[in-house]
Amino acid sequence: MFAGDFFAPHQIRLVDIPLEEARVSAEPGEPRILFQPELACLCGSDLLFYEGDYPEYRPHVGQSLHEMVGRVLKSESDRFQPGERVLAVPYEHFGFYERYWVAASRAIPVDPRPPLAQALMAQPLGTVIYALKKLPDILDRDVAVMGQGPMGLLWTASLRNLGARNIIGVDPVAERREVSRQMGATEVLDPGEGNLAEAIAELTEGGADIVIEAVGHREQVLPQCIDACRPGGTILFFGVPTETIDGVPMRRAFLKNLRIVTSVNPDFRRDFPLAMQWIAEKRLDVAPLLTHRYDLAEIGSAFELFHAKRDGAIKVLIDMPQ
Repeated sequence: MFAGDFFAPHQIRLVDIPLEEARVSAEPGEPRILFQPELACLCGSDLLFYEGDYPEYRPHVGQSLHEMVGRVLKSESDRFQPGERVLAVPYEHFGFYERYWVAASRAIPVDPRPPLAQALMAQPLGTVIYALKKLPDILDRDVAVMGQGPMGLLWTASLRNLGARNIIGVDPVAERREVSRQMGATEVLDPGEGNLAEAIAELTEGGADIVIEAVGHREQVLPQCIDACRPGGTILFFGVPTETIDGVPMRRAFLKNLRIVTSVNPDFRRDFPLAMQWIAEKRLDVAPLLTHRYDLAEIGSAFELFHAKRDGAIKVLIDMPQ
């Protein structure tokens, strides 16, 4: 069977391996399903492996895909039957395989009501829902979302649903700022134009109650989040960080009495099913995020487009061979 191999920075090839060599995303003795992906989607955290120069994210064969829906081929669990369509999330992005074993507890049924590509968005949306539970009540709050890539846009839409007063989408890419308004931003800002903290303070009468850092990686903007947040406010660092972050003005955060929160590992019993429900019931429209679709044979081009943020790329889908 095929497996993905990021064999050099920005270079991807398919290699042939036996199923037994694929990373098993389950603990010993845990009921599993043999999962065959049908449709996958690129995520910003996959770029850590694609770029290939993060010491803490050195790619191995089988990395990096983790947002995917597909079919159950075999099941050791009463929860799923062969042929059933599920959303499954592998350990540590080890999902770039033709098929692989994954714990049944790391899968949820796919709701048949929305198009499959939209149902797939329950995976990233579930991570937002989990993080939202860590924040103060959103109703009537002023919120700034740093980064309007796929995750930042899901944040924007979710904040609109939960009743935020002002939702400020911040991104240097003009096309993403346009989609930000579609997803619910009341204002959009280009961080390269003028003083960002002053602009947010003017829009919010002194600073955002909550600031979402949805950039992460080496491009993280935690210092800007500290500047944009009002005294006593909350910062949620949602973007995937590097091992250490230098140059963060922690004394400024300390003096402002800021609360800094992180979020990872949503609940498969609650968060992903709720995200699937939101999408199926059309409480949140994810269609504007789905901008490009490629066959697996073109995955190198898909990653290059996604990495460069070209052609309005937001969510880039990959059709897996069946």
